[in-house]
Amino acid sequence: MTWRGAPGLLILGVSGLLSFPPSLLATEPPMVAIIIDDMGNSQQYGLQAAALDGPVACSVLPHTPLAGELAEACHREGKEVMLHLPMQAADPAELPGPGALTLQQNRAELLDQLDAAVASVPYASGINNHMGSLLTRHLAQMQWLMSELSARRDLFFVDSFTTPGSVAWRVAAANGLPTARRNVFLDNSAEPEDIRVEIERLKTQARQNGFALAIGHPRAATLSALQVEIPRLQAEGIMLVSVDELIRRSSKEAAPWLVYSSPSPPVSRK
Repeated sequence: MTWRGAPGLLILGVSGLLSFPPSLLATEPPMVAIIIDDMGNSQQYGLQAAALDGPVACSVLPHTPLAGELAEACHREGKEVMLHLPMQAADPAELPGPGALTLQQNRAELLDQLDAAVASVPYASGINNHMGSLLTRHLAQMQWLMSELSARRDLFFVDSFTTPGSVAWRVAAANGLPTARRNVFLDNSAEPEDIRVEIERLKTQARQNGFALAIGHPRAATLSALQVEIPRLQAEGIMLVSVDELIRRSSKEAAPWLVYSSPSPPVSRK
């Protein structure tokens, strides 16, 4: 059974995708959440990300030289801390880094890697995948991961959606895990004008669908653009919220279903 609602407004449950009546979110202003991931290697850009206005999430790579320091800094600034969990990429030349989950691991090995990664990033309240264009396509490994995260009861999962074949967010939802899927990559191009275009696309998706989720990276052009654009959101009638709040507020009217806005076509970022 499906209902026709606003374009791109979907509910995900164990039975699949359903469209969702837009009236349930009509009383809420448009919401956006922004994740800065790939943190853990640059102190300068990591601290700049932590100092951004508003509840921008900081997603930290495990086992990186500055993982603990930057997680602490983000926490002090009142930022949501996330674990940027490395996963195997489709291209063997793309190495996800220490602590990666791979197809070669059995369940016990994969969960040991998860435990070590979580322990290396203090204050983490959520997880999103780093790379993963191979692993996120595989139901068995995603079931191992999501069932374990669901049992912890204190984490959410964001599918970075690095491949159109990803099943990660569907499996997360099927396990009752609070979850969402990336809509916009802010900086596939490092050109400032291209980043501004993506920020405008983020706003447009939020206005059309009620909410949208973006991922960017700790780079000079990205952080400079956000320093300018974040203060403008409120003036334009758009709320910047934490990732956790975006998931909770977008799903509260439809529990036990989860609400999503349709993502843009993914760029296969490894």
